Formats: sequence, C-alpha cells, structure tokens
Amino acid sequence: MDSKHYTTSQFAQKAAVTARTLRFYDKVGLLSPSEYTEAGHRLYSDKDLWSLQQILALKFLGFSLEEIKVCLQKKPERLQEALVMQKAMIQEKRSQLDVVLRAIEKAEVLLKSDQGDLESIIINVIQVMHVEQNKAWVKKYLTEEQQQKLADISQKSYSPEAAQKLAVWEENWTEADQQRASQQWEAVVAELRRLVAEGKDPTGVEGQALATQHSELIRQLTRGDADVAAGVKQWWKNYEELPLEEKPLPMYHYSEEEKAFLYKALAHYKLSTGMECSRS
Repeated sequence: MDSKHYTTSQFAQKAAVTARTLRFYDKVGLLSPSEYTEAGHRLYSDKDLWSLQQILALKFLGFSLEEIKVCLQKKPERLQEALVMQKAMIQEKRSQLDVVLRAIEKAEVLLKSDQGDLESIIINVIQVMHVEQNKAWVKKYLTEEQQQKLADISQKSYSPEAAQKLAVWEENWTEADQQRASQQWEAVVAELRRLVAEGKDPTGVEGQALATQHSELIRQLTRGDADVAAGVKQWWKNYEELPLEEKPLPMYHYSEEEKAFLYKALAHYKLSTGMECSRS
C-alpha cells in the first residue's frame, strides 16, 4: 500500500478523530476518501487531511454542517490561503466573545454592588449575545462596507421610534429568516421583470397578484406599524437615489419601466382593497 494513503483507522489515528466521525463525514458528503480498495474499503490521503483540518476549524467556529459544505465549495487553493482565512474568522470570533465577556463582567459588578435589578441585568447579557450572534451570520453575506452603507441609509430613513422597534425585532431575526425573506423578495423581483418584459398590464390579474405578494411582504416586515412602514418607504426612496455602483444590494435595482409598473400595480391594489401600501 502507498505510504501516502491510509485506512480509516490509520487516518483517524493520524488526525486525532474517531473512525465513526470519518464515516459520518463521508455519509453526509463533507469528506469522502480519495480512493477505495478493491474490497470497497476507504483510503484517505494527505490531501484529505487538509480538507479535514478545514472542516474541524469551521466546526470549531460554530458553523453548521450545511454551512461548512458551502465554505468547502469555495475553499482556497493553497493551504496558506486557508490558514489566513481561518485566522481571520477566529479573530472575529474572539472579538465577539470579548464583547460578551465584557457584558458578563459588567453584570457581575452590578450584582456585587446591588446596582440594577436582576431581570434587567440578565436581559442585557442576553441581548448582547443575540447581537453578536446576528453579526456573525450577517458578515457571511455582507462586507463591512455594505453593512455600513445600509446602516447609513437606515439612519436617514427611520424615526428614532421606528429604529428602536426594528432593533428589538432584529434581535430574534435569524439567518434562516433572512434566507427565507431574500428568496421571497427575489421571487417578487423576478416576477416583476418577467411581467415588464412581456408587456403585461399592472392592473391585470398577474400584475395584481404581484402587488398582493409585494404588499404582504411589506406587512410582514413592518408588522402593520405605521412608523416602520413610513421608514421603509423612505428607506427605499433613499436607496434608489444612490448611484448603481454604490447600491449595497444591486439585485434590488429596478429599471424605470419596472418602477413604473410596480407603482401602477400597487396604486391599483391600494384602490381596490382600500389598504395603505408601501413601495419598495
């Protein structure tokens, strides 16, 4: 047997993991062996060791198996690049842990000095953990520059009261929630572009179905709150005024024809249902 290949038990011992772990990673499609013997037994190589190291590093950082699969699909070509990426991620994780630790230390001080009630102290620590957890998944999708640009637009768009409400709602907003919302909005945008391209009537059946779907997503976002709804309307106005190259979410850029179609569809929907609609 080539000295560069190892059986499952040999590779497990070399990598300091269990053979059961290797079999599981193979089963879920995370790490398959490089070769198999004629009898069908797994054979691992030193290249597989590199892949395993990346899996374990991402697992250590708290990534789910599905998230690790996505990361591996974009894996760097060289070990040096992989280590640099892992180092940056670990430093970010350490930064988040430091924030949470400071919140806990502050809570300890307040408890020892009998300052503040127990409930508010605990809630503050929980909120800090929520915020840091949310920042972690957001950074997988948006750069620091994009996040700052979105924050600037929000600051100009929402009243202090509306901003506070959104901040509270966002504490429980998960990555799964964001993925679901993104898919729903992408479907709306795709349908809008199809209807415009095919010259459909915004007041027709398909145009009004689009307006209904769009309005329902707005209601989900605003929870029927008038202050937040007004902020959403202003947010999109400010967003659309940005030059295309400065838009942090270019997938939601509408052409003039698409804007006109959506405006007419929503206006007709508002008249026919007697409901207030926000335009995005």
